[in-house]
Amino acid sequence: MHVSSGRWLHGLFLSLITVVLWGMLPIWLKQVLQTMDPVTVTWYRLFSSGLILFAWLAASRQLPSLRPLGRRGHGLLLLAIGGLTANYVLYLLGLERLSAGTTQLLIQTAPVMLLLASLLVFRESFSRAQGLGLLVLLLGFGLFFNQRLGELFGSLGNYTLGVLTVLAAALVWVFYGLAQKQLLTQWSSVQIMMAIYLACAALVTPWAQPAQLFELSSLQAWLLLACCLNTLVAYGAFAEALAHWEASRVSAVLALTPLVTLGSVALAASLWPGQVQAEDINALAYGGALLVAAGSALIALAPTWLARQRSRRAARIVAD
Repeated sequence: MHVSSGRWLHGLFLSLITVVLWGMLPIWLKQVLQTMDPVTVTWYRLFSSGLILFAWLAASRQLPSLRPLGRRGHGLLLLAIGGLTANYVLYLLGLERLSAGTTQLLIQTAPVMLLLASLLVFRESFSRAQGLGLLVLLLGFGLFFNQRLGELFGSLGNYTLGVLTVLAAALVWVFYGLAQKQLLTQWSSVQIMMAIYLACAALVTPWAQPAQLFELSSLQAWLLLACCLNTLVAYGAFAEALAHWEASRVSAVLALTPLVTLGSVALAASLWPGQVQAEDINALAYGGALLVAAGSALIALAPTWLARQRSRRAARIVAD
């Protein structure tokens, strides 16, 4: 089992970098999607990231070999490729129909779905405290959508279709997450991401239109570059944060991501009203977003807190 370095300040700093980058990502993507279609944006993000990782691994002579994977490993790799490709495309299709804040909040269900799937696949435990966190999260979603519950459940309109599309993106990400977790027994995380990025890019190439790059404005071109670098830097900071801090603490910090998005949208809309549209939500919806973040954090931190409580009780029994 991996043991963190204990340098928690480094872990916290890197986690906050990940939060800021992931929080800003849907705002940047929203601007690029005004000119470039979702598949082409996905192609650029995946191909550029995969190419950089390929050059890094080739220079350090660490390119992965397919032989150690075996038939089962090949199947897992294909599952991860299909899951991540579908996640990227579905996320952007949903972002076209929804605001950046709503999209980021909905995608917060992905790690929760992964946790629930892990209960079945890896037989991980699920405590009452985590169950409470799940209820808080669901309550938060209910409050966040309080203004549009009728539209959400009344008909299959554009808004409802966007919500369902982002939830589908979260669901297919679970298949990618489960497959990647198993592949870590054979390859390093960098090798896995390189192979998946390049394979995903190849998969969407027939539908991508790279020439759309020349139709972007200078601002959109810079934002597309930022989105591509975001894929590398954010995941790199996330992986390095896990090396210095417990996974539960990192996950709890990442629960702040939708709040960063909502705050960034509000700030950007006040500074550049012609470029960024403000979120059309009330105070109750903002309270719901806070509950979603709190519920996600509780789900992530509950196992560590319970383990410490058991250790303390055990220590007291021994002392007595």
